[in-house]
Formats: sequence, C-alpha cells, structure tokens
Amino acid sequence: GEVVNGAIIAVLGDYVTVDIGYKMEGLVPIEEFKDMDGKVQVKPGDHVVVYLEKMENDHGAMILSRNKAEIIKAWDSIAEACERDEVISGVCTKKVKGGLEVDIGVKAFLPGSQIDLRPVRNMDQFIGKKYKFKVIKFNKKRGNIVLSRRALLEEERDTLRTQTLDAMKEGSIVTGTVKNITDYGAFIDLGGMDGLLHITDMSWG
Repeated sequence: GEVVNGAIIAVLGDYVTVDIGYKMEGLVPIEEFKDMDGKVQVKPGDHVVVYLEKMENDHGAMILSRNKAEIIKAWDSIAEACERDEVISGVCTKKVKGGLEVDIGVKAFLPGSQIDLRPVRNMDQFIGKKYKFKVIKFNKKRGNIVLSRRALLEEERDTLRTQTLDAMKEGSIVTGTVKNITDYGAFIDLGGMDGLLHITDMSWG
C-alpha cells in the first residue's frame, strides 16, 4: 500500500525487476513501461517510483505497480493544487456526456458550460489539445474531479478589462475586433470589454 523508490535491475520477459531495498526484488508488468508504440522506455539502472501492491504472490514474488504509483502521485498533486487554488494543465481526450474528459494525470471532467466563455457547439475542436484549468470540484474517495477553463478565461477577461479602462479616455483611438453584428450596429471587443459602433457611425454613406 505504500509508494516507494526503486532501481531497475533487469528487463526480462513479461516483467521488469525492481530493487526497492527490501530482502527481495519486486516485479512490475512490462506493459506499464511501454510507450504508445509498444517500446519499453526503461533500462537497468533507471530509478522509478512504484506502488507496493503485494508482499508475496503465489510464486513468492513481490508485486509492484508503476501505474498505481503515478495515479497516487497525480491525486496528491491535484489535491495540493486545489487547496492552493492553482492552475493545472491537461489534455482533452474525448467527448463524454455533458462535456469532455481531460487527462491531468488522472481522468477529470470538463463540463460543456465550463469550456469557454460562450456556449460551445462543436466540442471536437478541443480534443487532443492541451489547456490550463482550475479545479472546481475534488473528491478523492469518489474519484471525482471537475475542471473549469471558463474560470481562467473570465479572470483573464477581467484583467484585460481593467487594463483597457485604465488606458482609455474620451477621444482615444483604439483597435478592436468585431464580435457581433446587429441591425443597429456592431459590437467591438476592445480587450476584455465591448464597445458599440452604431450603424450611423460606420461610414459616411
């Protein structure tokens, strides 16, 4: 049940032999050290962090797990980030009911309403991409992590709005991006805040 440090002694057959300083070496399934192409990414002498799963199996071998150690470490770091209100990074992996699944070392849920500042119709555009998130819900016992990208975007927008307002005064010439067009004019994003360009002020004609 503990996470311990070890050194790889041998890479043979279906297992990697790891010395954790105990009276006998432990075994980790070789699959836990393979990359996406099926290549083993470790060699004798490398140091690894492993989870002590079983002191002795039916064959008298100590069973270790690298995957479980990484999951436990990930949960601990996410818990710390949540407590300190820190930002974490993750990759959106697939669509699930109501939002996206995100890999942050463990699986987390990004609700559709928390993806962007505005409702997102096509979630596929986010899959495979890395973003920063805030943890808005964390329950280790239930294995439940809920993320928000929108919270960060709102903070950035508020900061931009403050900077824009501080720099702006009547008579200023500013550059903006057209966000929305209506019958009476266009809304222009000036950096964290919108301005209305009335239809009568668009041109002389």
